[in-house]
Amino acid sequence: MPDFKKPTPAELAKALTPEQFAVTQQCGTEPPFRNEFWDHHEPGLYVDVVSGEPLFASVDKFDSGSGWPSFTRPVAPNVAEVVDNSHGMRRVEVRSRFGDSHLGHVFPDGPREEGGLRYCINSASLRFVPVGQLANAGYAEFLPMFGVTAPSDAATEAPAATEVAVLAGGCFWGVEEILRAVPGVLETEVGYTGGWLENPTYHDTHDSKSGHAEAVRIVFDPRVLSYESLLEDWFFKLHDPTTLNRQGNDVGTQYRSAIFFTSPQQRETAERVKARVDASGKWKKPITTEIGPEATWYRGEEYHQDYLQKNPGGYTCHWMRD
Repeated sequence: MPDFKKPTPAELAKALTPEQFAVTQQCGTEPPFRNEFWDHHEPGLYVDVVSGEPLFASVDKFDSGSGWPSFTRPVAPNVAEVVDNSHGMRRVEVRSRFGDSHLGHVFPDGPREEGGLRYCINSASLRFVPVGQLANAGYAEFLPMFGVTAPSDAATEAPAATEVAVLAGGCFWGVEEILRAVPGVLETEVGYTGGWLENPTYHDTHDSKSGHAEAVRIVFDPRVLSYESLLEDWFFKLHDPTTLNRQGNDVGTQYRSAIFFTSPQQRETAERVKARVDASGKWKKPITTEIGPEATWYRGEEYHQDYLQKNPGGYTCHWMRD
């Protein structure tokens, strides 16, 4: 099992949505029937949104009628049980082993034929990894429980130690500031790509003359953060992908929403995630995000790198939507 770790409080404050932070760090409870996974049926693994450690599987998920995702058992010894005497009642709280996240509670009213337990879990404490992404995300050992043969070391190459993503979602200051704190992200760099002018500068790009988009190049560990999660859980939530060539008051093609894939697998994932987000109804207008191949990358000027770290309180129009 990988050495899953809990990010620092500062990293958590930036990486988690307000609801995820309230649930996992402050023992909050999300509303029933109004959370992401209560009625979710896709086969795959549910992992800790904080540390990435595997917690529960779809094969052990059942409809308890409670309005929260419910499971009969954890998939690994990564769930700690703690007596909870809050709110004038005695309950058993469940927390993740490495991330120490509050997950929910376990009750003795589950299906009798499955052991009689019901792990009642907050969706906000979970991240979902589909079966098709398990091997690349570092969870290949769990494939057999879904009827899939785990790849052997001799038959397949190990997942890449790092992967690169190139994303554009408006002013690169704000995009980088959010993504740099995501667990699994190792490096970020802002720059220009997708246009026609060679060796562009900020002034060439700021008025759309260069054709380039302000973008962020992300180096990440796919064993901790899958490309699918990077797009669905972060990219499509940190900006408005429905406003063509615009983010807030920033207008122009340099502020377009775009995904520059670096492999056929990334292209397939990007198209699948875009379609799923578009169909979800979370955004009231159609998604305008462009999906195209990786183009020549031009690193931005040094004063733009980690701009909001150098200038706390500086301008940004990016935040995590629920």
